[in-house]
Amino acid sequence: MDWNGVRLAWGAAAALLVGFSKTGVPGAAIPAVALMAEAFRSDTRLSVGAMLPVLLVGDAFAILFYRRHAQWNRLGELAPFVALGMVPGYIVLGTVDSDALRMLLGMIVLVLLGLHLLSRRWGTDFLANHSGFGPAAGLVAGFGTAVGNAAGPVMSIYLVSRKLDKHQFMGTAAWFFAIVNLSKVPVFGGMGLITTETLRLDGLVVPVVVAGAFLGAAVLKRIPQLAFDVLVLLLAGAAGLRLVLT
Repeated sequence: MDWNGVRLAWGAAAALLVGFSKTGVPGAAIPAVALMAEAFRSDTRLSVGAMLPVLLVGDAFAILFYRRHAQWNRLGELAPFVALGMVPGYIVLGTVDSDALRMLLGMIVLVLLGLHLLSRRWGTDFLANHSGFGPAAGLVAGFGTAVGNAAGPVMSIYLVSRKLDKHQFMGTAAWFFAIVNLSKVPVFGGMGLITTETLRLDGLVVPVVVAGAFLGAAVLKRIPQLAFDVLVLLLAGAAGLRLVLT
């Protein structure tokens, strides 16, 4: 595969957004999947495999910057249910219409977001205090990450609902996605989604991921907590709409 300047630019743009979102503004990488697909227009399936190492590099820098802020009790609440959700996700991957699955996930994200906003307006924190919210979020996140890398908006709503400050949010999300993404490596490798060509592009764009990560960390320092929460929820809503409409 010939890596001309235009195709490499698509991959680099995706890498920059991933790095920035991992350390700065969660959800900012919403366009990254489409950008990476442009880099693999001859076989867009490979863009999924190419994205995984990019995400892992971003995860590594997020852990480097925010590891001490992780809330392990929140990860423990989710972990078994995420694992359970990933099993049916991998089973249906490739056997059920992917567009229908993405629409379903998008609708779930929008419903969760709506419930969260309503509970905050009522001042009851109904969603955050409901005993079933953590398990439900874990199941949906696990299923979503297996069928379409769609765990991000679910995790954003969950972590904001737990009233984590921005550094706790980033640290907890960093460990969560690092563990989940590492678990995908053998699966994607076995499915033929990670190849010498995808790894070649990854090697070329790693410096861009690093640049995006440092930029994101610098931006996070300047974002007030309320603005961070609002921006995260807006981007989660945008991700949900994108899943429904595309």
